[in-house]
Amino acid sequence: MTLRLIHTSDWQIGKVFRFVDSATMGLLQDARLRAVSNLGELAVKHGARHVLVSGDVYDMEALSPRSLNQPLERMRNFPDTHWHLLPGNHDPHRPNGLWDQLLRKGLPANVHIYTEPAPVTFGDDALSILPAPLYHRRRLDDPTAYMDDAALPDGLFRVGIAHGTVTGFGSEDHDVHNFIAPDRPARAGLSYLAMGDWHGQKKINERCWYSGTPETDAFDVTGGGQALLVEIEAQDRAPEVTPLPTGHYQWLTRSERINSREDIDRLARMLRAVAGDLDRVLIRLAVEGAVSLDDRQYFENEVVDGVSAAFCFMRIDDQRLFPRPTAEDLDQIDRGGFVRVAAEELKRKAEEGSDGERAIAAEALQRLYIEHMKLRAGRQ
Repeated sequence: MTLRLIHTSDWQIGKVFRFVDSATMGLLQDARLRAVSNLGELAVKHGARHVLVSGDVYDMEALSPRSLNQPLERMRNFPDTHWHLLPGNHDPHRPNGLWDQLLRKGLPANVHIYTEPAPVTFGDDALSILPAPLYHRRRLDDPTAYMDDAALPDGLFRVGIAHGTVTGFGSEDHDVHNFIAPDRPARAGLSYLAMGDWHGQKKINERCWYSGTPETDAFDVTGGGQALLVEIEAQDRAPEVTPLPTGHYQWLTRSERINSREDIDRLARMLRAVAGDLDRVLIRLAVEGAVSLDDRQYFENEVVDGVSAAFCFMRIDDQRLFPRPTAEDLDQIDRGGFVRVAAEELKRKAEEGSDGERAIAAEALQRLYIEHMKLRAGRQ
């Protein structure tokens, strides 16, 4: 008999995305809930009767009853699938905490919460779950250590669920919070150790994987937006592990150099072609170079105000995009008098001043240019 599991983690339901507006944050939060249904559908599609959620089901301990119950109601819609939930460092198990609240309220029959480090066996599938729940955000001992001595009948698939950090194989690793020994499967005779905490998908060894979060939540996450299909044929054989895409949103990073209007047009074309559905893309764009004041305003119009509207969200880092005012730019501001003198001085400081002065002078010069262009447009 082949045992099939879906391995996922780090749902972080209720996560707050402070760098976006409230409307976009609502979309990202909804996507995390939608991922629960996607995982249930994948379980049905692949004949996996068990979904292992390796910690951080919730993003924090203080959540509204609605936020606590929303993922449970989605799991309830897949009654033939067992959902195994583990407290992690974002949602540790504490007396009268969120997990006790859910247990007192009553769970759907197919949802299992693990608040004790003790094996739980599902005889119909010859499966024994060995959970390692966290009781605090940080602990210095390995919560999976007990698995080595867990006595179980022969013929069961021993599958561990844990949430913590695997950093390497040196003795210094034991000073890491929530350290998990990477060779725990060999020590404890596990068929598989389902890990959570790292938001990118990662193979540690043949029997130990991080699933990654089903919805990427940061630009520096590599390998997010996935889950794992784990197929175990025999205790003495390594499982077959297959990544499954689950993410609705893409998080992309791009760095570009612009020095002319042609570069800006090229950048706009590139951005519009990064994906088929830009509504599902969050992008971090870093630009560097030197442009005229006129071209800087063109960049604002075409990219900052224009192309960015096509994306779910765009963050622009333009700290290294420096002004290169032309004589025509300064003439647009004023051809003489004290305003022209001020513009010339700002130009000098933007080119020759200290780092702090350059940034302030460049911004002031650009603002001066914009305001004079507005005045000119108003007089026409």
